[in-house]
Amino acid sequence: MNSPRYSNLYHQPVIIIGAGRSGTNMLRDVLVQLPGFGTWPCDEINYIWRHGNVRYPSDEFLPEQALFEVKKYIRESFSNLARKHRLTYVVEKTCANSLRVDFVRQVFPNGKFIFIVRDGRDVIASAMKRWTASFDLPYVLRKAWYVPISDLPYYGVKYFLNHLHRAWSRDGKLAYWGPCFEGMKDILHSKSLSEICAMQWVRCVEKAEQGLCKVDPSSVYQLRYEDFVKQPSLEVDRLATFLGIDAPSTEWFQQCLMDVKPQYIGKWKSELDNRDLSRVQPLIQSTLQRHGYV
Repeated sequence: MNSPRYSNLYHQPVIIIGAGRSGTNMLRDVLVQLPGFGTWPCDEINYIWRHGNVRYPSDEFLPEQALFEVKKYIRESFSNLARKHRLTYVVEKTCANSLRVDFVRQVFPNGKFIFIVRDGRDVIASAMKRWTASFDLPYVLRKAWYVPISDLPYYGVKYFLNHLHRAWSRDGKLAYWGPCFEGMKDILHSKSLSEICAMQWVRCVEKAEQGLCKVDPSSVYQLRYEDFVKQPSLEVDRLATFLGIDAPSTEWFQQCLMDVKPQYIGKWKSELDNRDLSRVQPLIQSTLQRHGYV
């Protein structure tokens, strides 16, 4: 059964696309301080995006996986949030969406996409910490609230096994973290953690580019993390134009951008050792060059 074309009658979906640790949280947190903007009170909602495809082995969904009931569930989740908080713009960032832009477009053909890219070396250094992070119960509970009831047993077992793996792993690494690209499970035991993070970043950036190049350019805005943290006022002005809203006031800028700072640019220089750099450089070189990082 084909779904009728989706109409953003009551709200505009704004989908932030980016690899994990690329500043997606920071960008979302800035945008939702604008009048009429809002999001979920948790990190991301991959559970909602995966409903109906919960057992698919990766996050690289095909467009045809956006079946009628799948689209209906995701759209209703957005609409319910918009109605509850009287939102005009629903901002959402789930990093796994960088691997399935075509699928997301099937759900929200009228969506606005913001693509943020960060230096892959900084992403790798930051992601390696998340792969070895300790258990955070409040964080887990905030996300668990939005897991579809029918999917709870699956995710409960999966999450338990993931942290059990970390407890018994010699390197203290989780069994999985972040967007799962095709073939990722096959390399978890044969590649170093830095190489896994490098391949994860490259795949997310390149799949996002492939998907977004098919979208009407008027519905896509691309920026670099480094430009945003160096000149946040300028980037927010440009985003306001892209979204069709008035530029925020000077007072808004002073209050809402005070925590946006460039202090984490280039952290890889002190956090990645020479062995890790020699491993990841061949994997990320061409993607770094294409985005002006070399």
